[in-house]
Amino acid sequence: MSLILLLSALLIALRLQRRGYPTSANAYRYLYRSCILILSAMLGFVWASLFATYYLSVQLPKEWEGRDITVIGVVSSLPHHFQQGLRFNFKIEQTLEDRTLAATLPKNIALAWYFPPNSALSASEIGAPNAGERWQLTLRLKRPYGNANPLSSFDYEVWLLEQQLRATGYVRPDGAYKNQRIDAFVWSPNNLIQRSRSYLRDRIQTALVGAPYAGVIVALVIGDQRGVAQSDWKIFNRTGISHLVSISGLHITMQAGLFGALMHYLWRHSFFTNAQLPLYLPAQKVAALTGMAVALLYVALAGFGVPAQRTLYMLSVVAAAMWSGRLTSVSHTLCLALLVVVLLDPWAVLWPGFWLSFVAVAILIFGANAQSRSSPQNDRLGKIWGVMRQASRTQYVVTMGLLPLTMLLFGQVSLISPLANALAIPLISLVVTPLSLLGSVLPAPFSNWLLQFAHFWVQTLVRILELLSQYDFAVWRAPIPPFILFAIAMLGTLWLLAPRGWPLPWLGLFCYFPLFINSEEPQKKGEMRVTAFDVGQGMALLVETAQHRLLYDTGPYYSPESDGGSRVLLPYFNARGISHLDTLVVSHNDNDHSGGALSLLAGMQVDLLSSSLKLDSAIVSAAARHSRCAAGQAWDWDGVHFEMLQPTSASYDSDKWKPNARSCTLKISTPTLSLLLPGDIEAIQEDEMLNSIAPKLLSTVLLAPHHGSGTSSTPAFLRAVQPQVAIFQVGYRNRYHHPKPEVFDRYAEFGVNRLRTDESGAITLQFGTTLLISEFRTEHARYWYRR
Repeated sequence: MSLILLLSALLIALRLQRRGYPTSANAYRYLYRSCILILSAMLGFVWASLFATYYLSVQLPKEWEGRDITVIGVVSSLPHHFQQGLRFNFKIEQTLEDRTLAATLPKNIALAWYFPPNSALSASEIGAPNAGERWQLTLRLKRPYGNANPLSSFDYEVWLLEQQLRATGYVRPDGAYKNQRIDAFVWSPNNLIQRSRSYLRDRIQTALVGAPYAGVIVALVIGDQRGVAQSDWKIFNRTGISHLVSISGLHITMQAGLFGALMHYLWRHSFFTNAQLPLYLPAQKVAALTGMAVALLYVALAGFGVPAQRTLYMLSVVAAAMWSGRLTSVSHTLCLALLVVVLLDPWAVLWPGFWLSFVAVAILIFGANAQSRSSPQNDRLGKIWGVMRQASRTQYVVTMGLLPLTMLLFGQVSLISPLANALAIPLISLVVTPLSLLGSVLPAPFSNWLLQFAHFWVQTLVRILELLSQYDFAVWRAPIPPFILFAIAMLGTLWLLAPRGWPLPWLGLFCYFPLFINSEEPQKKGEMRVTAFDVGQGMALLVETAQHRLLYDTGPYYSPESDGGSRVLLPYFNARGISHLDTLVVSHNDNDHSGGALSLLAGMQVDLLSSSLKLDSAIVSAAARHSRCAAGQAWDWDGVHFEMLQPTSASYDSDKWKPNARSCTLKISTPTLSLLLPGDIEAIQEDEMLNSIAPKLLSTVLLAPHHGSGTSSTPAFLRAVQPQVAIFQVGYRNRYHHPKPEVFDRYAEFGVNRLRTDESGAITLQFGTTLLISEFRTEHARYWYRR
């Protein structure tokens, strides 16, 4: 395609010349630049393709998925401790069972090691791995896989590809080979960095035992954000300061600038000696070199994470320009930094941080032309006022400049972000971060004092942010806009921030209005849209009519930090500007159906919870209004009929039934099509409905009962339902082996179109006069998706 564009440009140029158009030096120069632009695009495409081909060439053989493999290798990352165990990256050096496997086995993998159930021992007492250690481990691996859902801001599969982690898995218990440490430390630059990060984290956690924001201090020192509580992330996101709770580009730049300025001052004064050091080397070059050294050290503390690397590349370009005396154009420097970033990491363009970082700098460069040129102030008060005006102007430019991009990426914008950042940026960058860095390296008791003082300021800041974030107006949400609305808003931004003399800049504000009043086209009366989310091994389906929304189940509970509600459902709802559900149906108490309910109830308004849960359940207590689902309940929304088919009211008085048996079974019917949602009912419940309400079971689409287990989907039941389409909401290589092969084949024997979320990703069904089906992994195909 790029070659076609290049040839087309040349042919157009020749045709213009034949028609007698001017062929001056300027015309040739324009043609030359156009060809260079197209050729650069071609080279960029080839470069990114080479990266992808090389990274994808390393893949775990499919036949080795789910088999035990004993390997020897080195822990290559900082282990992360969680409630059930720990996670870490592992670099494989050799295998013990099959020598031929070593040639095809990925060298870099991501592992989880689960501790014994109900173990009261700590990771150190169990003898868990630490960074840089060589271990012999028995593993069970699988190829890279992640949930695939619309409007998801995080693609786990491409993240694994970018990190060169070409397999994931977990450590198996001791078998033929014992899981054991072989060497306490294996020398390499990466292992030294990771061990140093582990040492600093241990020092901080020891000094701040039981402190609620110790995870924030750890994030600021070594860039490990995994210790920050989800409740705190909610506050940081609502106030727009989440970019500060890590080793961000701002922190790296600030620390490099501070140390560079300090060295510039000392060098200019020759460290208060008579050495005349500036005569040997200019102070500006020494400051640039010092700033780069500090930035490199700080990025190393961050484990050379991709966002930190991005900042390092940008600062490297600036330092090189200053050293060579070529710092003539800030825009040229920015473009060169952009080139370095995409050359070294073509996948950087897939992450919001890339666009936010470069657009913020570009907007600041553009907005600098519109700075007020007030006369210099000689008195101290006037200088302070000038600094405050400059800071306010900068915050205004960044806020307005990033507003369209923030809406495009996240579908929401923090309205209190300018105020929150005005408080947080100086406090975090100039007080908390330096104190945390010094406290992590100084000897005790000075380290304890500094870290506790830094924690005090973090705690104070969070309390203020919590007060700001509790108001409903703190965040504005709207559906993610189409690109045309984003482009109009960006034109308005350029108009608003244009240089002095540009007419009526305030007119640019009107270009923002389409972003905030943007809304989706509603469903027609008598039609509905159903989205079956890819939540792993669990169920979660959103049913939308013209004016109402119902969510059936909430996905599984993954860990204390994550569940189907917080990881999949709430991000999706936020991206679409949905803040309200009319009804939430939790079919029963199993973890894979109710695991995300508490997060969902805490994160959005739910008018009614309908469930078969016990009345003393925490989920029932968290709901504003609750009713037990029971056969015979029915209602109509916008020409769509909803009817609960089971359980019977009498079943709640019996103790003999498992939660599966009381699954809320819901049938939803449009004038021409229908959907049956049976939860985890089993053969007994299927038979009961066959004997009592068999005609009501007839449905166009069936959500496979119990994920296609061997205890459900009897032939008689399928014969009564007569589905055209069956959806299996299952996790990739789940431990229950759902759907069972014989059950999956049974659907095929009945001529049913079978769809699986582990293969299709999220599945969207449009119920109109006909049934339209969309599979996310097909509609949103990416070369890194497993096929």
